[in-house]
Amino acid sequence: MGRMAVSVLAILLASCAVAAAASFDKEFDITWGDGRGKILNNGQLLTLGLDKTSGSGFQSKHEYLFGKIDMQLKLVAGNSAGTVTAYYLSSMGATHDEIDFEFLGNETGEPYTLHTNVFTQGQGQREQQFRLWFDPTKDFHTYSILWNPKHIILMVDDMPIRDFRNLEGKGIAFPKNQPMRLYSSLWNADDWATQGGRVKTDWSHAPFSASYRGFKADACVVVAGGKTRCGASIGTEAAPGTASAGAGEWYNQELDLTRQQRMRWVQRNYMIYNYCTDPKRVAQGLPAECSM
Repeated sequence: MGRMAVSVLAILLASCAVAAAASFDKEFDITWGDGRGKILNNGQLLTLGLDKTSGSGFQSKHEYLFGKIDMQLKLVAGNSAGTVTAYYLSSMGATHDEIDFEFLGNETGEPYTLHTNVFTQGQGQREQQFRLWFDPTKDFHTYSILWNPKHIILMVDDMPIRDFRNLEGKGIAFPKNQPMRLYSSLWNADDWATQGGRVKTDWSHAPFSASYRGFKADACVVVAGGKTRCGASIGTEAAPGTASAGAGEWYNQELDLTRQQRMRWVQRNYMIYNYCTDPKRVAQGLPAECSM
């Protein structure tokens, strides 16, 4: 390789490194917490803090209309009772759509609860809760939302745990028209978060901290005029609600038989609550998707 080619390659690699280092600065705004949220390590790490005065949170600069979103999180360690680390996509308004991961803390030695929910047209109450098969405070793990016109698939370390399907043909609303931002926050919810509110936050362990890294979004980003730009090349635009040119494989992705079996394994072994099997909900009449 000639000296010129080596120099060009070095410049390209340096520019890639700079782009990667600026990821959290480039993609997110810390929106509340009065300094308790921090972007560190040249944009490669974001931390949120919680003390008795306040929690903290951030949101994406972009809005997305479908995408594959990955984030690595390391949760509050030790006695995290009463704390909630929320990581979710949401639109705005009374008829908003929302796709939730919420991590409910617990007493030292007791497991976290992963609380998931899907809102369509302002209606939620589609809760499924899981234990995790690892300690989410010891290291970073990847939590993913795959949202395309046919499915919302939630994954933990690429293991599918939930698949909310588009059943609009059966009269069930599905998020497909409202762009959503990515939000995350660390806050005190000891009136309900841990063992139904029985265990309160122990402020002697404050400040509490959650950490984020490895953000990736292969997504359709909303740009001027309400159009979307999709894929890494950001070369094409599509009108809202149309099949988006430039989107990756995720746009038509669904679970094959192997991954369906993995999801069922997780649900069999680690799901601790399912709105479709809650006796109280059964008495009130289950949502239509539960019978499908």
